[in-house]
Amino acid sequence: MKYNTPQKWWKESVVYQIYPRSFNDSNGDGVGDLRGIIEKLDYLESLGIDVVWLNPVYRSPNDDNGYDISDYRSIMEEFGTMTDFDELLQGLHQREIKLIMDLVVNHSSDEHQWFRESRSSRDNPFRNYYHWWPAENGTPPKRWSYFDLEDNAWKYDGQTNAWYLHYFSPKQPDLNWENPTLRREVYDMMHFWFKKGIDGFRMDVIPFISKDTDFPELPSEYKGDFIAYYANGPHLHAYLQEMNREVLSKYDVMTVGEAPGVTLDQALNFVDEDRKELDMFFHFDLLALDRAPGEVFKMRSDPWKLTEFKEIHSKWDAVFAEKGWGSIFLCNHDFPRSVSRWGNDDKAYWRNSATMLQTFSLSMRGTPYIYQGEEIGMTNIRFDSIEDYRDINTLNAYHKAAHNCDDLHAFLENEKDASRDNARTPVQWDNTRHAGFTQGEPWIKVNPNYKTGLNVAAQEADPDSVLNYFRKMIKVRKTHKTLTYGKYKLVEKDHEQVYAYTRSHQNEQYLVLLNFSTNEVEFPVSSLDFKKGVLLISNDIAPEALPSGYIRLHPYQACIYKLNR
Repeated sequence: MKYNTPQKWWKESVVYQIYPRSFNDSNGDGVGDLRGIIEKLDYLESLGIDVVWLNPVYRSPNDDNGYDISDYRSIMEEFGTMTDFDELLQGLHQREIKLIMDLVVNHSSDEHQWFRESRSSRDNPFRNYYHWWPAENGTPPKRWSYFDLEDNAWKYDGQTNAWYLHYFSPKQPDLNWENPTLRREVYDMMHFWFKKGIDGFRMDVIPFISKDTDFPELPSEYKGDFIAYYANGPHLHAYLQEMNREVLSKYDVMTVGEAPGVTLDQALNFVDEDRKELDMFFHFDLLALDRAPGEVFKMRSDPWKLTEFKEIHSKWDAVFAEKGWGSIFLCNHDFPRSVSRWGNDDKAYWRNSATMLQTFSLSMRGTPYIYQGEEIGMTNIRFDSIEDYRDINTLNAYHKAAHNCDDLHAFLENEKDASRDNARTPVQWDNTRHAGFTQGEPWIKVNPNYKTGLNVAAQEADPDSVLNYFRKMIKVRKTHKTLTYGKYKLVEKDHEQVYAYTRSHQNEQYLVLLNFSTNEVEFPVSSLDFKKGVLLISNDIAPEALPSGYIRLHPYQACIYKLNR
């Protein structure tokens, strides 16, 4: 069947994200590793996924769990060796699973040899690999940092009497992309990994790479919004086009950019095929939905609305209706668990809401990204004590709150829902000690609910489990390509309990019904050719069609019908 958009393998793929530190530990040191992933290759194949996205495994001092890279061509010792990596790549490819890696090139570690050289003297050949502000020029203009206790992205370095720029931790100095020699280093490194045989990159905060090196005061139109400003550097698209020309165009690979600050009207600048930049990116509109206005990590005080959730996805789908391609994800290593955030992790509703969200991710237009543990419905751990947290963001924010004499109880209550560590607890493999993740002491606590059936082994044995529903839903998506390429149309957009939409192409049409509530809901379907429809999948008993032209959906029920047209 011919579709309006070009058919590509990465559009038809289901991507599974692995955070290696928390996936599976093979040697008992409490930290997941590459051999731990190798041990689970058959499991990954059984899921039906097509691509593994591997969070950073490069050499790193781990100030930010691998996103501070000290050697882009070596493997972190905690995770194993390059021989282990090569075996993992080969094992995935033998199972027809592709591998994409994290490309972290907005910044490096301050322990990278480039930065060691750069900070050693002002006339060092590597000085211009980073952004420096001489102290004799006064205090540099304000820039905001994600992970700095003082919210200051400039760090004074006495060795050369200058400040260096770091949008993230002071141990993550920003690379100077305005230096063509630095860009060539990055491109050579990308070639190194592609020649090894990897299949693409997820590009960390890629819109941030271009800076105005005069560092003017923040322009008035940004009204203090540093993230939007960071995402609009003067040469960003020239660099992405150069990267595509010099590297990406030479391989059959996929690219996805992490794109904070990129808005609807800017989207096609990144992914319009004619521009030859990226294939797709992650936007952050959904991830801001339950946050306080202007806050990255603080939860909003009122509940989010389903109509808001629908509006976000519908607007972004419309952007890619004719050109470009989108991505669908509900959580990752930087955000809380999807079932706790967008569903309901109460025992009575956990299974249905977990499978409902899987149905959503796997029936929308765009490439779906599934984070490890989502396939079994893992939930937030909600730590009570700051001593249990490991994330630099939570720890720094706590110290800042303590310094400011803020309400620390309120801070910890917020972190129970907002902290990145909610997504970083170990994968729950079975009901043995530490959920089968490690024979040692895990680097971060395991969620205790692994003992009550929320683990892979228990769900393997249950045909109605969240895990086995996930496998069925992947088969539905792959069997019915219109669920990948077909047009999306929202149904009953103002309904606050049910998210319904159709996916259609030519003479095929599918109806997706998702009840986002704890109530039974009677939903109108009389405007659709519903009576002739065939139920493809449901996470509950088949919905009851009512004579009044409505259908009765159970709490958090999800179902997909193939309609006759």
